[in-house]
Amino acid sequence: MSSWVRPANSTARNGFEVAIGPREAGWDHTGMYVASLAAGESRQVATGDFEWLVVPLSGSVRVDCGELSVVLDGRKDVFSGPTDVAYVPLGVSFTVTSSGDARVALPHASASTAFPFRRIGAEQVQVELRGAGHATRLVRNFGTPGVLDADSIIACEVLTPAGNWSSYPPHKHDEQRPGQESALEEIYYFELQADAEVNASPIGYQRVYGTADRPIDVLAEVRTGDVVLVPHGWHGPAMAPPGYDMYYLNVMAGPGRREWLICDDPDHAWVRQTWATQPIDPRLAEGAHR
Repeated sequence: MSSWVRPANSTARNGFEVAIGPREAGWDHTGMYVASLAAGESRQVATGDFEWLVVPLSGSVRVDCGELSVVLDGRKDVFSGPTDVAYVPLGVSFTVTSSGDARVALPHASASTAFPFRRIGAEQVQVELRGAGHATRLVRNFGTPGVLDADSIIACEVLTPAGNWSSYPPHKHDEQRPGQESALEEIYYFELQADAEVNASPIGYQRVYGTADRPIDVLAEVRTGDVVLVPHGWHGPAMAPPGYDMYYLNVMAGPGRREWLICDDPDHAWVRQTWATQPIDPRLAEGAHR
């Protein structure tokens, strides 16, 4: 399990608290960097053979790429609402500079075609509610097919209120089956908060399990800054215990066409049918956490 769970700061290098590329993950297509920046502080990245997204987790940043520059207004924190995002193509260098204290995530994926450097405004982010009852979660689609034109990267962020389950029912995307399933490596980056004004150390849980042919067995306690890698297998649920809201940022990519097709674990797929008779969690239905 330890090879697929990377605790906060365990992969830190070169000014990044999280620095996971395909080489560090032991796979081929996806990576995730995270950095904390003081006012005016910068990080520079050469994109190489990867396309990148710049996702402010908190605070605002400027992104410079050659002669082009965009400002991402950001947000107070990941629980406050969607954020502006920047897309950066392969084969260039870019610099991220904070206007005040900021935290920024840099998910990336292998690519062969360069799309234009650009800003995706928070107003363009498609927000959807998935599930119902205790499986209600909010998804912010800023880097998914149909929202972002890109070569391979698929990215979104998910908010799961305290006591709810997401990434559920368990599902996988590790085989190329046209129209049914796409092969995608996936990274989960977590942040958690107490849902009350208390002195607490928030926790959540993440489950990943394999098939007979491709075993994997992860049941991890996760905290802010932790990363879970999903090379293959069924993954879910991601569990937010009572008292603690969970956020995670996903990045996915694979060797085939850029599409997000999943297959539910047949032992648990029936759960989807129960949502039709359950109410949406009012904390999300009323717009909380947006």
